This record gives sequence, structure tokens and C-alpha cells, in this order.
Amino acid sequence: MKNINRWIYILILYLASGWMIFGVIGCKKYLDYPFRNNVRIPTHLSDLQGLLDDAATMNENRTPSFMETSSNDYFCLPERYAALGDWAKQAYIWQPYDYRYPNDWAICYHPIYVSNFCLEMSNKIEKTPANASSWDNVHGSALLFRAYYFLELAWTYALAYDEASASSDKGIVLRLTSNYNDPSVRSSVADTYKQVIQDAHISIALLPDLPLHSFRPSKAAAYGLLARTYLSMRRYDSAYHYADRALAIKSDLINYNGDPDLGTLTINYPFKRFNKETVFYTEMNTSATQPLILASRARIDSILIDTYEANDLRKTAFFTKSGNYYQFKGSYTQTSRNFTGISTPELLLIRAECLARNAANNPGNLQKALIDLNNLLSKRYRTTAFMPVATDSREEVIDRILLERRKELLFRGLRWMDIKRLNKEGRNIVLRRLLNGNTYTLEPNAPYYALPIPTDIIEITGIPQN
Repeated sequence: MKNINRWIYILILYLASGWMIFGVIGCKKYLDYPFRNNVRIPTHLSDLQGLLDDAATMNENRTPSFMETSSNDYFCLPERYAALGDWAKQAYIWQPYDYRYPNDWAICYHPIYVSNFCLEMSNKIEKTPANASSWDNVHGSALLFRAYYFLELAWTYALAYDEASASSDKGIVLRLTSNYNDPSVRSSVADTYKQVIQDAHISIALLPDLPLHSFRPSKAAAYGLLARTYLSMRRYDSAYHYADRALAIKSDLINYNGDPDLGTLTINYPFKRFNKETVFYTEMNTSATQPLILASRARIDSILIDTYEANDLRKTAFFTKSGNYYQFKGSYTQTSRNFTGISTPELLLIRAECLARNAANNPGNLQKALIDLNNLLSKRYRTTAFMPVATDSREEVIDRILLERRKELLFRGLRWMDIKRLNKEGRNIVLRRLLNGNTYTLEPNAPYYALPIPTDIIEITGIPQN
């Protein structure tokens, strides 16, 4: 950011938020801001790269927390629940509530605005042999960032993708320009996923295989995002293809038996930030519902804890005892914030799941799935006690991969979408909260799986509420 006028940076951030909150603060402030004479509009590729490199806007404290709050890997003790604000209390038991800025919706559309601005400005710059590399990285990065946050928003505010109803199910608002005066209209789920896929596909041809830093997009990240996207659509052939392409570029795994990227397992934060498993780095935001899933408040589901066997080193690396329960400490942020980026273990589990699901048509894929699964588990269990998973049952392999996916990737913003897609497969996952003698449930495929949109957004835009 050293070569960018600080005032234009501030202006862009306010304009970005202006889409979502100008009705609260006042649209006139944005229109009256004297930016033409007092600030420099960023028009150089180096300026645009600087905007995309601002990790505080594009990566950190950014992805949704509402869907993690709504999932079932944790519970809240009654005394902690009593201290929560009203919105967090209602979110915990899956009840709609009148909530406003700050929220996941506004926070995610912020980097989308910056991405759109950079796309528009880069399109005004002639691509030449001298600037081709810089132009490609700016344009490709902006596309990938936009696709990334569109998908996060779809996972939060739309129902699971269903081929039979995707064209009529309500998706998100696809902001494709930086003009915040353009009306907000909800697209269908089908169009939402189509846009994510299109943006990611175009970015692949423009981005390097690996980035200078994991804050930046890359081919590996674009392949990983497509693998995530197709997995959530239950298009397992395509999810396999892109997970495989990503792993062909980067497949490093941390060995929990001892590794330079891993500290002593018992310390508070044993994983280094930007470790070798990180393909693309993002963090979950700390909006109003985040206090529920902070390590100091959330307690890990006891049934989930019991799935970690005695020789599974993740139990020590991921959790610390707190009274009679456990709390999470295994984030790749090296802080209490939750890592939500794309990682090699996630890609390996996507590939393994897709191989196992397609083994009905190609029996040899079952052994390939077990190779991927055992490759991961051999780095997670004590070397002296590790026993490879061995079975000829396709169902058993799928079940074990899904279990390991939950154990490996908790608190990464993935569980909510997994529940939604697996219930479309007939898994019949019923969520339950026990609180002060009452039981609250969320049935499979319930409308609430498209989480409520903030009330101020409904008032400002007039889009339909979930």
C-alpha cells in the first residue's frame, strides 16, 4: 500500500461498505465526499495490486461466522449463553432475529467491491508484453477473490444446491460492478454457482501456479475453490478433477510426529501461520455471533471428541481441556481466530471422498481413496501405532472419509455446508441444542439452512428475506 494515497484507500473501503450500510450512515456522505480533487484514483496496476494485497480487507477477519455458529461441532455452556447478546442467543438455537450491521453480509461484500473495482480499472489498462504478468495477476486475483466470497455467501444465505430446484431457489446478490447505485437483486442458486465457476475458471489462465504469499490467489487456489464448489454441488467427478489438479501443484502435509511447521503439540497454538499446508489464507470474521465460537466460550461436542482415538495426535494438537470439556486451539492463524482458507488436507479429503463415491463405476478408485486417506492419517497418528484403514466396503470408506473430514477441518467454516449437502444425500443429520432443560432441533433440509439476511439489507434493498 506504500504507493497508494491513503485517502483513496479509505474512500474505497467506505464505498464498499456503502452498498450495505449507506442507508444507516447516509448515502449523501458518500456522494458529497470530495474525492475528485483531494485524492488520487488508483489507476496503475501497482495501485490495484496494492488494493488486492491489503490482507486486512481481502483475507483477515473476513469470511462468514454465522454458519459456523449454526453448526454442530460445539456447544455453549448455560452461563456463557446467558451472557450473550440477543442476536447470538437466537442464532445459537436457529431462531430468526432482527439483526443489523456489522454482519457477514456486509463484511463479505467488502472484498467483492474491491475486486469489482480492480476488474474495471484493469480493463481500462492496455495489456502489453511489458505489463502482461502484472495485469494477469491483478485481473486473475480479483476474479478469484470475487468467486471466493460469492461462494462463502452462498453457503451462508442460500439453500444447498439441488439440481431439481437450483434455478428457482434464491441465491445471493451477484454484485458485478463497483457502482453501488446499481440495484440489488437476488440471483438464483443456479446462477450464483454459475458465476463462481465462471470467475474461477477465467482466473486459472491468469494466475501463477503458486503465489508469492498465501494471501494471494493462485492456480492452486482456483483449482481448490472449484473443488469446494463442485463438492457442495455434489458433482463429484468435477470436484475430484479440480482437487487432483490443485494437489498436482501443492500436496505438502504436516507430520504431527514432528515437523518444522509444528510446535510442541501441547502449547496453545502449535501450528505456524502460513504453514506448508496452506494453499490460500483467509480467516473467519469476528461479527456479532463470533463470541459463540471463540475458544474461550465454545466447548467441543463430546461425541465428536470421543471419535479421536488415543493415538490420534490431533486430540492433543487441536484441543485443550477446560473443566470437564474441551476447547479448540488448532487454528492455522496462530491466534484465537479461525482459519478458513484452502489447505492440502481439505483437498486430499475431497479427492478421497470423490474417488470413493465413484468407486461404484470404477472399483479401482476405492483403493486410490484409501491411499489418500491413509496418507493423511499416517501424518496424524503416532507412527508406532498407526494402522492403515483397510476395507472393501465402499460405504465404510465413504463414512470414514466423512468422519475424518469432520475431525480434520473443524472450525473452518465447512461443517454447515457439509451438513446441507449430506442431508441432500439422505444422511438425515438432525441438529440439536440442549439448553436449560429445553431441546431445540433443526431438521434436515429445513428452510433455516438458508440463514436469515440482515434486516437492514432487506430494508435498504427490498430483496426477499429467507
